[in-house]
Amino acid sequence: MRIIGGQCRGGRIKAMAGLDCRPAMGRVRGAIFSALEARGIDWPSCRALDLFAGSGSLGLEALSRGAAQVSFVEVKRSAAALIDANALRLGFAQERLLVLAEEARRFLSRVSAAPYDLIFIDPPYGQGLLAPTLRAVLRNNWLKEGALLNVELESRLKFNPQSVSPFLTPVFDRLYGQTRVVLWNRKTQDTLSIPAPLTPSPTGMSA
Repeated sequence: MRIIGGQCRGGRIKAMAGLDCRPAMGRVRGAIFSALEARGIDWPSCRALDLFAGSGSLGLEALSRGAAQVSFVEVKRSAAALIDANALRLGFAQERLLVLAEEARRFLSRVSAAPYDLIFIDPPYGQGLLAPTLRAVLRNNWLKEGALLNVELESRLKFNPQSVSPFLTPVFDRLYGQTRVVLWNRKTQDTLSIPAPLTPSPTGMSA
């Protein structure tokens, strides 16, 4: 797997082997970053959070494109160590990244004093983690007003991006094989909760 844009374009990213490790492939990452840049994201001032980071491919891509700082949250210590190794191999300054070997749920349980400009959420499939993660991000002030929130989820999951919160506006929603990519913009301060937990749909997705 390689970085596809920015100063480290073509640089290799090593990923963990295993069925529960699902790094964002080049086509999906390309679509995500094209959508972000089409919406005017300012990389030099951007602080990003990569939740369920895995190999760190999304956060590392953001760093390559000039993000000021990226925090990676990955529960597996071996994967977190690999993110550090990938960042070192790619030549990123250590002050531009923070890698935490911690459960996303525990990390998000704290109230943030410094909300992020961009959050990536790519939870493991089939574990029901998306709804509580979105709820915690909004409830505990992790997403700055005017910021962007990107989610990757399985295409069969029944999910309406407009129902998450009236203060999150969906701006991008596409299918790429078994992966669905949704991007929201946060418009104003949000205190609302997330609807009932998301459940797989036997007949496909609803939007």
